[in-house]
Formats: sequence, C-alpha cells, structure tokens
Amino acid sequence: MNAVLTDENYEALSHYRQQRAHETIAEIPYLREQGYFNTAVNRLYYACYYAAVALLTKHHISSATHAGVKTMLGMHFVSKGLITKESGRAFANLFDSRQSGDYDDFVYATQEEVDELLPKAQRFIEEVDALLEQPT
Repeated sequence: MNAVLTDENYEALSHYRQQRAHETIAEIPYLREQGYFNTAVNRLYYACYYAAVALLTKHHISSATHAGVKTMLGMHFVSKGLITKESGRAFANLFDSRQSGDYDDFVYATQEEVDELLPKAQRFIEEVDALLEQPT
C-alpha cells in the first residue's frame, strides 16, 4: 500500500518514530542490569534507527532498507554538517554491531561495549531531536 501522505501525516509519523527512539533507549539500563548485552546493543541501534527514520520522515525522505537509512542520513545530514561526523560514525558502528550480534555466530557483547555505546547513542538522538525541533 503506497498511500500519499499529507504534511500532517509526515509530521505525526515523524513524532511517533521519535517517541519510539526515546522509549527504546530507555530500555537499556534494565537490559544492562540483567546482563542482556547483545539485546542492549540491538536496542541501542534501534533507538538510533527510529530517530534517524523520524528525521528522514520529517524531510519526506524514505528508504526501504536499514542500509538505505544509513546512506540517506549520511547524504542529507552528516555530509552537510547537520549531524556531526562522530554521531554519523556512531550510527554506522551501531548498525554494524547490531548486524553482527543478530546474524553472526558466537558474538557476545560486553557490559563495557554497552557502556561505551550508550552515550554515543544518546548524543546521536539529542542531535536528531534538535533537528526535529527546527521548522522544515
């Protein structure tokens, strides 16, 4: 189904995805405390993914794949300096870590990895939130 979205629909969808980003990153302390480090890395990625999709949606940019989201984010926001290169790299690294943790055998994330990735994910989401507050 390819429905044509109105500006209001794009705005509502963007807001929903931004909210999902915040809800998802809020799961991390519990997962870390329980020792679910692979799941925490997965959720860190998805929190940033939801934020990235919120930003793309607000600007009427779509992608059918996760790799496409990463590419569009780089092309439209990182390359223009709207999102820092550090945050762009953090998103790319989370993408790779999530892929590896979900699909490769014998990959085990550690508490140290989660502790290193969490502030980077939070910073990414903060940068996206600031851009989402700006008018288009």
